[in-house]
Amino acid sequence: MLADTAAASDSRFLTLEEVIKIAREQSPDAMVARHRYRGNYWQYRTFRAGYLPNLRFDATIPNLNRSISSITLPDGSDTFIRRSLATSSGNLSLNQTIGLTGGQIFVSSGLQRIDLIRDDGNEVSYLATPVNIGYRQPIFAYNPYKWERQIEPIRYEEARREYIENLEEISIRATNVFFDLLLAQINKEINEINLSSNDTLYQISQGRYELGRIAENELLQMELNLLNSEAALEQSYIDYEAAMFRFRSFLALDEVRNIELVPPAEPHNIRVDVGVALAEARKNRAAMLARQRQQLEAESRVDQARAENRFNVNLFAVYGLTQSAEEFGDAYRNPMDQQQLTVGVQIPILDWGVSKGRVRMAESNRELVNTTVNQALVDFEQEVFLRVMEFNMLDNQLEIAKKADVIAEKRYEVTRQRFLIGRVDIIELNLALEEKDRAKQRYLAALRNYWRGFYEMRLLTLYDFANDRPVSVDFSNI
Repeated sequence: MLADTAAASDSRFLTLEEVIKIAREQSPDAMVARHRYRGNYWQYRTFRAGYLPNLRFDATIPNLNRSISSITLPDGSDTFIRRSLATSSGNLSLNQTIGLTGGQIFVSSGLQRIDLIRDDGNEVSYLATPVNIGYRQPIFAYNPYKWERQIEPIRYEEARREYIENLEEISIRATNVFFDLLLAQINKEINEINLSSNDTLYQISQGRYELGRIAENELLQMELNLLNSEAALEQSYIDYEAAMFRFRSFLALDEVRNIELVPPAEPHNIRVDVGVALAEARKNRAAMLARQRQQLEAESRVDQARAENRFNVNLFAVYGLTQSAEEFGDAYRNPMDQQQLTVGVQIPILDWGVSKGRVRMAESNRELVNTTVNQALVDFEQEVFLRVMEFNMLDNQLEIAKKADVIAEKRYEVTRQRFLIGRVDIIELNLALEEKDRAKQRYLAALRNYWRGFYEMRLLTLYDFANDRPVSVDFSNI
């Protein structure tokens, strides 16, 4: 008795909701989904950071060069001399990308120092650039920043919804392993009860046989039932341990204590409206954003192919102040201005149709994407419609299976009592026993189908019909 009490206190009773919560928090699948989302999150943060001012410092301290090189003398002849010099430089620059135009503006400040090493002493000179302001701008080129600003926010929102969908998929897998173990647990309990009942009936049958009230074949049938019950119980132990191993592995449970599953409560009695389900699926599913993103990416490739096939101009302009001196302080006195303006022109003249072919390929790919997206939308809506129709029938099927289970249980008990008083034979008792076990299994299968269907509807629409609200996740804790 004390051992039973200790075992009970060491057991952990879990409901379906608790199993799903554990799976969403600590299962290996949940960890994979969490890290995948974090990767997408940092990718989006990197994209956003690319449009912020970028401060950078570059330096060379020092660059020493000792070599023999040729120089041209004043009389025009060449000769070789040994040169030793050390150069050092530092440059601080602030860059800002302009996403609307695809250009870049920058401000920089730099200093260079040259040490000419001679036998009679070193010669030092400085070149200071207190400020440089410049702008780079392609005029007609493909602007990737314009498309990134449209695509990347959609990609990130798609990743957020995919994470929610991954958690809902984990809920479905948790439901499967829950019912696998629950069925194995109940089958074990049924086989234990059947073994005890068949053992009792066999003992009674032996007494009846000795009194001549039943034939030998009935006694042998009862003995066969007992042996079959023992074999079924042994197999149910194996099935239970295998289901328990898969259950613990999926949930990453390392506790030594026993696990007892509590059958789920009654269903929610939900009727899902097809129109509501379609509207929520279109609004919440990541697939909708994925199709929008794919269309934008196809448009971007068409724009790029067209831009590479036309006249292009690159503008580069710089204005700054500079000064050189032999003393550090003098390098920043009375700086002189410097300007640079470069206009580069690129004109495609003849490429034997290569650029035109790229445009046609990009346009064809765009049409293919549009066709695929439209067909996928039709298929998706059809799937939602069929799943809603199936789910709305599960409640009734579960109610029928529940009633059948109760009736089969009562029928077996009545048949068993009638067998004990000799009113029915062993064949009818076996039929009642088999029907009782099948009815229990059908009820558990209907219960499993209902709860699996409930979480599949959540996944399909990302909407919680039980609480009448969209499925959401607290992303601040990830």
